Amino acid sequence: MLLATLHQIDPFAIRWGHGGAIDGIRWYGLSYLFGFLLGYLLVRRVVARGISTVRGEQVADLIIFVALGVVIGGRLGYCIFYDSELLVRFSGSFPFWGVLMLNQGGMASHGGMIGGIIASWIYARRWGHRFSHVLDLIAFATPLGLMLGRIANFINGELYGRAAPDGFAFAWKFPREMLTWPADPQRQEDLTQLQPLLDTLAPPQTGIYNQLYTAMDRIRENDAHVIAVIEPLLTPRYPSQLLAALTEGVITMIVLLIVWRKARPPMMIAGAFSICYALMRIFNEFFREPDFGVRGVEALGLAISRGQLLSVGLLALGVIMVLAAIRSKTEPMGGWMGPKPENAVAGSASPEKSGAKTPKPVGDDPPPSSKKRGGRKR
Repeated sequence: MLLATLHQIDPFAIRWGHGGAIDGIRWYGLSYLFGFLLGYLLVRRVVARGISTVRGEQVADLIIFVALGVVIGGRLGYCIFYDSELLVRFSGSFPFWGVLMLNQGGMASHGGMIGGIIASWIYARRWGHRFSHVLDLIAFATPLGLMLGRIANFINGELYGRAAPDGFAFAWKFPREMLTWPADPQRQEDLTQLQPLLDTLAPPQTGIYNQLYTAMDRIRENDAHVIAVIEPLLTPRYPSQLLAALTEGVITMIVLLIVWRKARPPMMIAGAFSICYALMRIFNEFFREPDFGVRGVEALGLAISRGQLLSVGLLALGVIMVLAAIRSKTEPMGGWMGPKPENAVAGSASPEKSGAKTPKPVGDDPPPSSKKRGGRKR
């Protein structure tokens, strides 16, 4: 078997502390920042070249709304779907509530999508746009953000893959798997073998998890002694995060680019995204190690993970959305390859045809269509 690569990537782009609530700027946080920036640019492209009631100056507000929805929904989704104990866990130190303890689990993509949908609905009602069209814009902006997020997962060494078969040339060993050992009866022997080293790295009274985090830091610092003891105990695994970045991000983006070359009925792009993402996620879960302690279900003789189960529901929703768009009589909207609209503000569309609310006239003068020769209609 070829030797697996040991994961030693530092999750911090910039670090200024150690052991505090905020020790620096993580690649994971930067992935969200650049993901929203790319989303902004993509939506700007659609409203400038396609048919849309959203104007260029409104895109930033839309992205901010959705960003808040994604972050809040993603975190709550993780707590609800994968670790409900965080909802009732409190401590006497900052950040006090388990939901805010981002070092204890991260974000759930399905929860982020739900939060983004709710934020899109609020935005659409607040600014008088068709909700289905706003949903299309956000769906179009999502895949590249997912790609960056999965790359950040790889940098963090989290959401790693299942054990790779002998001879797999691209296997990695992720030290983060040690965090599951204290609760895993099958790894107690390995933990016992590792304990003397851990006691030299941090006092036992600080707790086993503090000792394991210290060991992970030493591995990233290329401590030869620590690596020599721990690396043989680690499992060679698939780099499933990179596979997800390719399938959920790049492939899904290519599909949406092809589908939305020209204007489509509202909700078509959101449905296409839901279908493609769900299929890619179901496929990826065969290579990704399920979160420890999170049970799936047994169906048709197959073990279905929690992520696959949620994706089946998303797949069904996507099919419904596409069928609704096909049956809709609403004028097609969007299209990122269309010519720039002439004689109109970039990103404008007829409110009557698109379903947006018609602005009320300002002042005493009625719209020109209501004027009559010889006087004004009162």
